[in-house]
Amino acid sequence: MSTNTIDIPKKVTTSTVARMKRDGEKIAMITAYDYTMATLVDKAGIDLILVGDSAANVMAGHATTLPITLDQMIYHAQCVSRGASRAMVIVDMPFGTCDGDELTALHSAVRILKESGAAAVKIEGGEPMIPSIKKIIGAGIPVMGHLGLTPQAVNQLGGYGLRAKAKEEADQLMKDALLLQEAGCFGVVLEKVPAQLAKEVSEALTIPTIGIGAGNGCDGQVLVLQDMLGMNEGFKPKFLRTYASLADTITSAVGNYISDVRSGNFPSETESY
Repeated sequence: MSTNTIDIPKKVTTSTVARMKRDGEKIAMITAYDYTMATLVDKAGIDLILVGDSAANVMAGHATTLPITLDQMIYHAQCVSRGASRAMVIVDMPFGTCDGDELTALHSAVRILKESGAAAVKIEGGEPMIPSIKKIIGAGIPVMGHLGLTPQAVNQLGGYGLRAKAKEEADQLMKDALLLQEAGCFGVVLEKVPAQLAKEVSEALTIPTIGIGAGNGCDGQVLVLQDMLGMNEGFKPKFLRTYASLADTITSAVGNYISDVRSGNFPSETESY
């Protein structure tokens, strides 16, 4: 009898990221919105995949994240979940689904997990969101928090600038982070805050922090996949490192295809039946 075994990668869970925090092992998180990209980043070994409401910008061309609906988020999450064998899939709760009404928040989170196959949700905001977060966690749904620049509040914040520069806002961010941890969140994203503050928050928490524009003191990092692959030519914030130039590659490839079609070079005899 054969003794060969299939090497099945172990699924990343909330326990995995908790252990990584304890062990000082950095956590790699990336966004994805479709099956193909999810399979590729999962194969590469990514720990967490965020189905971000940034799909409103990246996939639908909106100026903000606000227009995307719960049904649309569930659709994107379904696609990603089918492609993620190892990575833990986390889904943004879209704008308007968890503000004020705890039961609406719970029903939205339940729909996301039941219909998409994802493992957790992410909620923007601090102290005002605590009742909804507790309700969702109480139903057995893991929640990741999100502090600092919260894009769903862009109209209230007046833009996408650096947050928590002043002491009062920095103190509130620290308070909110501790409240999220106390409420039961398994992690928190820190977006566009001073690196020293993010480091202090990370050291104060027992749950992992995931930074984006928050320096190297966080327990992990997240970037939008299309941004780090160089597909969004007009978006070049200070915190972004591009690991490829796919905009040029794709444009060139499509241009070559157009040329070959028009010249009659494609398809060739070997590419025909």
